[in-house]
Amino acid sequence: MTEATNSEITGDETENAKAATAETAAGSTAAQVAAELNIPVADLSDPYAVPALMPSSADKAPRSFDPDDFAMPTRKQDDWRYTPIDRIEEFFDVFRPSGQTTVEVSAIDGTELPAENVKLYQTKLGEAPSGTVSKPTDRAAAVEWQSGSTATVVELSGELSTPVLIKVKGAGLDLDALHLVIKAADKTHGDVIVEHEGKARLAEGVEIVTGRDSHVSATFIQEWDPESKHVGNHRIHVGAGASLRHSVVTLGGDVVRLRMDQDFGGDQGELNMLGIYFVDPGQHIENRTMVVHNHPACKSRVVYKGALDGKGAHSTWVGNALIQPTAPGTDSYELNRNLVLTPGAIADSEPNLEIENGNIIGAGHASSVGRFDDEELFYLQSRGIPETEARKLVVRGFFAELIEEIGIPSISEHLMDVIDRRLARGESAAMAEVLEEK
Repeated sequence: MTEATNSEITGDETENAKAATAETAAGSTAAQVAAELNIPVADLSDPYAVPALMPSSADKAPRSFDPDDFAMPTRKQDDWRYTPIDRIEEFFDVFRPSGQTTVEVSAIDGTELPAENVKLYQTKLGEAPSGTVSKPTDRAAAVEWQSGSTATVVELSGELSTPVLIKVKGAGLDLDALHLVIKAADKTHGDVIVEHEGKARLAEGVEIVTGRDSHVSATFIQEWDPESKHVGNHRIHVGAGASLRHSVVTLGGDVVRLRMDQDFGGDQGELNMLGIYFVDPGQHIENRTMVVHNHPACKSRVVYKGALDGKGAHSTWVGNALIQPTAPGTDSYELNRNLVLTPGAIADSEPNLEIENGNIIGAGHASSVGRFDDEELFYLQSRGIPETEARKLVVRGFFAELIEEIGIPSISEHLMDVIDRRLARGESAAMAEVLEEK
């Protein structure tokens, strides 16, 4: 009897143990599933906080004012694999600026700037509003920050009837650094043009912040002397309900590498990024755009076009767009077109799109590299237009839409004139080469 009782008790304990084990396993499985489904949520106060289980490129990339937080650039790194590192290696270590680069600010028509709409001053680098738009995103940008000491600040407010012209003039090839801040108050309407010219080796940092419901255009033109080098970083913050047209036109320089990093400060923001570049033999022109959609119902358009003329002409465009979980209703598109005018030119074009939110209006990208359309040339020539003039017309048509979209007639006319001169110069060089071969 005793053995039977002991046996029954032992059986009950076994069943209880099995039930407890099953319950523990079920609880463990539930906890594991809950952990897997517990996707991190973006911090609205930090557009670069981890927004999803799978880190995006923006999450993985360092952002710092300290150059030592970035590895020394090499062609093995994605951010630098198209860049001629050996031609700009002086921009990777902190240096003492030469101070040869000057900045002049005026109205585009030469009239006096209205004091009630435009404030111009300098501040110590690191004092607001400098250093308030994100952080440097590569080593060259961090080096610019650590090498400089002051920032030139242009503050806009109200309705500006005349565009503001900022002239950046280089006066030599000694290494220099420049930091520019463009800040637009809420409900500002206005245009800013930043012209770069002369001879320079310039590390440049630009911060652009637009207030709520503002409508601003910022156009950056590079017409450097042929031996100049320009490495820059634009950090852009578009306010809620604001629109910004950001245009970059590069028509000169030995090496020009510009990186643009942007985010939104609230709902209903709109960004329109335009790019135009004309690359001559031996030149390297590089543009990198990073658009971060971190708020709902914002729109972005990135359209860059380039023409390459001559052996060794090299252009690079890398377009990145990130749609975070916090950005439902996003509408985003990026496009790059390259026209190769002569053999021996190289155009790298790389669009990248990361979508972490399925509730969007649309997102897409496209890029192409091609030469003249033979049918288009044939059509023009069949109408009695000589081949040389036909080629000019094709290139003018290729750029015309973007140049007109800049929206400032005097700038548009000037850019078309420069492109015509570049085409004429290319034709003369090609003819000289043919005669030399004969």
